[in-house]
Amino acid sequence: MQAAPRTSLVTTPTHDICVLEWGPSDGQLLVALHGFPDTAWTWRTLAPVLADAGYRVVAPFMRGYAPSGIPNDGDYSVRALASDAVALYDRFGQDEAVLLGHDWGAIAADALAGDPDSPFTRVVALAVPPLPWINPTRATLMPWLGAVVKQPFHSWYTLYNQVPGLSERTFNRLTTKLWRDWSPGYEAADDLGFLRESTSALENRRAAVSYYRALLSRGSRAAFVEPVHPLLSLQGDQDGALDPGFFPAVRARTAANSRSELIMGTGHFLHLEKPQVVADRIFEFLATA
Repeated sequence: MQAAPRTSLVTTPTHDICVLEWGPSDGQLLVALHGFPDTAWTWRTLAPVLADAGYRVVAPFMRGYAPSGIPNDGDYSVRALASDAVALYDRFGQDEAVLLGHDWGAIAADALAGDPDSPFTRVVALAVPPLPWINPTRATLMPWLGAVVKQPFHSWYTLYNQVPGLSERTFNRLTTKLWRDWSPGYEAADDLGFLRESTSALENRRAAVSYYRALLSRGSRAAFVEPVHPLLSLQGDQDGALDPGFFPAVRARTAANSRSELIMGTGHFLHLEKPQVVADRIFEFLATA
């Protein structure tokens, strides 16, 4: 039986961050950032595997997701998400640390992978690779064009989330559909239960969709930088959020100090669908990066 995570609260100038923690308190720090529409409980199967290998896994409820607080600066940009990860390093870190992110958490992790001053020396991004890696090469232009044609049918929700009040009112129906479409065949009842608990208040639902409303802000430009730190990018071959047709371009653009891989038989939430496979890829990367 897996041990229950420890819970603690980290106070920052803008809000309190509630974190779940697995593994030895003196283990190497691994900060794990969840995405949308999800919570820190998304790591409940992968984190114990990482903890058994000696890592101290610290998984925050991202800003605006209860029981973390609503930030008093109202900032949901990529820069703000990355700064929260750095705040956790400042609280828990020692020497080298690893940053793991999924979906929006991956976008924040990708941004820190491109920051030479980041305290995280190695980064793992699940489901969202560094955005510059999605640009095609001459050899990958055809599959890239195919993905470009299909991607709007995956990304309709980004525009939906821009309409004030609409996503907040229909949040439960929207997020149930997204989980079903993004990871076909995965039973998400428990995950949706955690999400409902975390976003029961209107202010939390508004916060969750505000990440999309901050996409064009100056603080989100950090999402478009090239990685300078070693980075592992993993994506499911059945991902219903980011079209897997982009993967050939991602693989061609992957830096020499980094890796990218398509995990077969998984959708967007690959760490929940095949946690041991994802853990094995992470361990291989960390052993050589």
